[in-house]
Amino acid sequence: MAKPITAKRILKIIGGIIVFFTLPTLLLFGFMYLKYNEDLPKGKLGTEADQLATKMLKVLDEEAYLNTDYLEWTFKGMHHYKWYKTDKICEVYWDDFSVILDFENPNKSKVFVLEQDYNGIEKQDYIKKAENYFNNDSFWLVAPYKVFDTGVERRLVKTEDNKEALLVTYKSGGTTPGDSYLWHLDADGKPKSFQMWVDILPIEGLEATWENWTITESGAQLPSFHKLLILGIEMTDVKGLSI
Repeated sequence: MAKPITAKRILKIIGGIIVFFTLPTLLLFGFMYLKYNEDLPKGKLGTEADQLATKMLKVLDEEAYLNTDYLEWTFKGMHHYKWYKTDKICEVYWDDFSVILDFENPNKSKVFVLEQDYNGIEKQDYIKKAENYFNNDSFWLVAPYKVFDTGVERRLVKTEDNKEALLVTYKSGGTTPGDSYLWHLDADGKPKSFQMWVDILPIEGLEATWENWTITESGAQLPSFHKLLILGIEMTDVKGLSI
């Protein structure tokens, strides 16, 4: 004879389901935390850090990037960008939305839904979402060129294998000021990867590669792929033009 289904039995079943699905996740997180979590290194402020940053920019041909007027790319197949860098304007596309961000005059930013001009109550929400997308997705494309931006602190770090690495902390600006990145460079000074100490990630010091570099028509060198643990972050349709 089947047991009657009581409230207590239902709660027990629900509890069992929750444990079944959450316990492996908690165990996996615990394993990853113990394996990858690192404290933020101290590093040394000063000329040596700036020299290493300059070396990185030289091997990447910073001048070609600075002379790039227009950048275009698609981030993970989801967000598409047309960045008129010289004009300080970027068109952001996702789903049925497109937003024209005017960085110099934010009040002139525009929103389109299904290609129709939108001025509804959610307009500012869509603009803010586009700004957050841009801040994140453009960083994965051009972060090396931002190491001398206003509000950025640079420190020289000696790694465990006695190599020099560049610790960059964004004291202000962007979506999450205070984030830090430790750049690991090859013998020529070109970025191979960086470790991240960022608010959005619960594990500190996770490493992402910077690879599949492409030289755009303008001469700017930009990555088209990053590997973060088992995840791939792909940039497609990468273009850079000097107009």
